[in-house]
Amino acid sequence: MIKDHRPYYLKRLSHAFEQWYANHFLAPQCEHFGRHLVFMKPWGVEIYGNPVSIGDYTTLIATMDRRIRLTSWIANGKSGKVEIGRHCLICPGTRIQAATAITIGDDCMMAQNVCITDADWHDLYDRSVAIGQTREVVIANNVWIGDSAMVCKGVHIGENAVIGAGAIVVKDIPANAIAAGNPAGVVRYLDPTRPVRSRSQWMSDPKKMNEYFDAVERIMREKNSLFGWIRSILFPRKGD
Repeated sequence: MIKDHRPYYLKRLSHAFEQWYANHFLAPQCEHFGRHLVFMKPWGVEIYGNPVSIGDYTTLIATMDRRIRLTSWIANGKSGKVEIGRHCLICPGTRIQAATAITIGDDCMMAQNVCITDADWHDLYDRSVAIGQTREVVIANNVWIGDSAMVCKGVHIGENAVIGAGAIVVKDIPANAIAAGNPAGVVRYLDPTRPVRSRSQWMSDPKKMNEYFDAVERIMREKNSLFGWIRSILFPRKGD
C-alpha cells in the first residue's frame, strides 16, 4: 500500500489500542516502563527475563516479520540486565541480549536488524555449555547504530558516535567517531564545529509536537472513509 486509507478516527483508535496493549502485556514484564512510550505493532515486541528497563519517550517500532527482542539471561546464578535510556528509537528486527549487562544511554537510535549482545552464548571449547564468556556493553548518549550492525561483548561506544550499516563492533569506539567495517574501525570524526541535535531536543515540547502530528494526521486523512479503507483492502487498485 502506498497510502494508509484509514480515516482519522480509526487511526486514533488503532493508536489507543497499541498503547493499551503495551501497558497491559509489556509493562508488567519490565522493571521500569517509562512514561509516554510510543509503540508501533507492540505485539511484535518480545521481552524475556528480568530486569529490562525502558526509559521515558522511547519509540519502539516492530513488524511481524522483524520483531524486537529484549532478553536478559541468567549466567552463573545471576540475571543479566537490559537498560534503555530516554528518547531512544528502536527499529524493527533489533535484538538486545544480555547475560551480564547492556546499558544504552539517552537519545540512542538503532536501525533495523541491529544486534547488541554481551556474551558468546556458547563456550569456545565445550559447545554444550551455554552463555560462554560475557562482558558488559555500554553505549553512551546519542549513539546511532546503522542497519544490521552488531555490537559484541565488552564494547563501550562513546557519546554521539555513529556505527555504520553492517558493522561488527568488537572493540571500543570513542566519542564523536564514525566507525564502519568488519571488524569496525574509526573512519573519521564528527566536525567539532557543527552542533549535534539529539532526539530529546527535537522532542523538548511533547505537547506541541503531538498537536503538530495530530494536525498533520487530520489533514492527510480528511478524505479517507471507512468504505474507502475496506475497499482498499478487499479490492486494491493501482495507486492504493
